Amino acid sequence: MPNSTLKWIYLCLLAVVWGSSFILIKKGLVGLTALQVGSLRTIFAALFLAIIGLKSLRHIKGKQWMWITFSGFFGTFFPAYLFSFAETEIDSAVASILNSTTPLLSMLVGIALFEAGFVKKKFVGVMVGLAGTTALIWSGATVNPDQNYWYSLLVILASLFYGFNANVIKKHLQTLPALAITTGNFMVIVIPALIVLATTGFFSTEVLSAPNVSLSLFYIGILGVIGTGAALIFFNKLIQISDPVFSTSVTYLVPIVALGWGVLDGEKFTSIQLLSGVVIIIGVLIVNSRKKNK
Repeated sequence: MPNSTLKWIYLCLLAVVWGSSFILIKKGLVGLTALQVGSLRTIFAALFLAIIGLKSLRHIKGKQWMWITFSGFFGTFFPAYLFSFAETEIDSAVASILNSTTPLLSMLVGIALFEAGFVKKKFVGVMVGLAGTTALIWSGATVNPDQNYWYSLLVILASLFYGFNANVIKKHLQTLPALAITTGNFMVIVIPALIVLATTGFFSTEVLSAPNVSLSLFYIGILGVIGTGAALIFFNKLIQISDPVFSTSVTYLVPIVALGWGVLDGEKFTSIQLLSGVVIIIGVLIVNSRKKNK
């Protein structure tokens, strides 16, 4: 299958998986703290990748481990905690909407630090997508005025980290198999995640026997294995067969899925949000359209 077709399949698959991640974080926070959710998400993903990907680590050589470490912390470790803390105060759908800033931040990071070329068409597409995102945020604030939007800055920071990570993978890890990158990421960050988890008192009988902990662990297990481990393999492959701006444009589609889950979970949804979602999709199409050869 040609990469031009395959990249769209990966994009849609990731939109569904990551769009479901925000509601899983919300459910996980019912019985667990933000630090526990972030740590367990990483640990479950690391266990999954250790089973399927340890042999792939032989592809990683010398200085590539430095970039694998950077990618692990900025592409997974820090965002896992930032999103967990953010969703203690803001709605899961709003968090997914704010995450749509990732493509713009990825492009700006690429231009500023990675010598990426400025493409006017992509910039226009990103701005259209961000216009839709802004409308979604505004309508969400109107519907839910009690939410603490200062916590939205945590999502913006996580999105900035994603932008750095996408550019690092494209420039420094392009030749590595996607499974090797992802497995290497988690082998680096799993010990720090275990240390953070231990500091929360998670392993005490009191915490493990608390109400809702078992169900929350179930949701975070799904999030770690499918929403983090498996999804990052596809994402790293997507970066390699496309570019950072296209890859991170998945965050334009994620809010559509996340809002759907939010409606099913009883969150409020308006026609303005639906219209904003359409604008977001238009932005994705502009970013990734190609001129036809005459």
